[in-house]
Amino acid sequence: MTEQTEFTTDAIIIGAGPVGLFAVFELGLLDIKAHLIDILDRPGGQCTELYPEKPIYDIPAYPVISGQELTDNLMKQIEPFGPTFHLEQMADSMTRTEDGKWKVTTDQGTSITATVVIIAAGGGSFMPKKPALPDIESYEGQSVFYSVRKMEQFRDKNLVIAGGGDSALDWSLNLQPVAKHVTLIHRRDDFRAAPDSVKKMRELVADGKMTLKICDLAGIEGAAPHMSGLKVKSKELGEEIVSCDTLLAFYGLTMKLGPIANFGLNLHENLIPVDTEKFETSTSGVFAIGDINHYPGKLKLILSGFHEGALMAQQAFRYIYPDKKLRFQYTTSSSDLQSKLGVA
Repeated sequence: MTEQTEFTTDAIIIGAGPVGLFAVFELGLLDIKAHLIDILDRPGGQCTELYPEKPIYDIPAYPVISGQELTDNLMKQIEPFGPTFHLEQMADSMTRTEDGKWKVTTDQGTSITATVVIIAAGGGSFMPKKPALPDIESYEGQSVFYSVRKMEQFRDKNLVIAGGGDSALDWSLNLQPVAKHVTLIHRRDDFRAAPDSVKKMRELVADGKMTLKICDLAGIEGAAPHMSGLKVKSKELGEEIVSCDTLLAFYGLTMKLGPIANFGLNLHENLIPVDTEKFETSTSGVFAIGDINHYPGKLKLILSGFHEGALMAQQAFRYIYPDKKLRFQYTTSSSDLQSKLGVA
């Protein structure tokens, strides 16, 4: 069965962090359907990727809430509106269609057409931190990877996983039964992952079911894009070659504006200027909310992004339903809105 790659909707939201998720709610109250694109493998943005357990103290009505709890609550709040998520994908291009709508295409070949686009990408896209290995780019996508999108891709591979955090340990455990062999490489014999994962990894190593090497990556062997091994070095053994055909590197993530910089929008120091009435960019029908935008007095707070999303939705309605009158309603008193939320 062929997976669907072309979609049509009302609004495209680039970024599924807290501000992007709340935008789904504000749009949904106005009968606007949304598709969300995010490079991460789950909603929540920085809140779930960088500090899921970190306490947040400035969310109204919550004296303290963790990043993951905030995300979970937002996901529950938008359930009535049935948003569609396109995860582990990066918004690669944005073009006008002949009928004046917007078409956003991702790096995975998904294309979504909508009347409006809302950029809620925080500081930009999460980009993998790459090992400092010569010519590594020429191996990417064939022998070198920074995430797992399909486990089957690694079946029967002679796989090296580099890193010492949860991602490296989790995928070492998950891919060990799938790959021909897994070698975990970390620069020191100390890991930042969950203790249970570290314990299971050491048990597999003790049983000879995977290999652990304490060393640094130094180079890639083999003619690109096909890897035949990795050059590694350590104080104890010096340089050696680890035979492998695939590298999964989990060195963390960094924030970069990414392809959004090429969308044809006016930029101010890698931020997107907007007005403070509609939070619309210099391009009609394209909005920017949350940390990605810039205007006088801007505060990079989640609650500010929520406010921006509410005003953005009002203008988005006018583009999507040009013949309808926008009637402002309160969720506390409107039976229509309560019906949409399933609480009437």
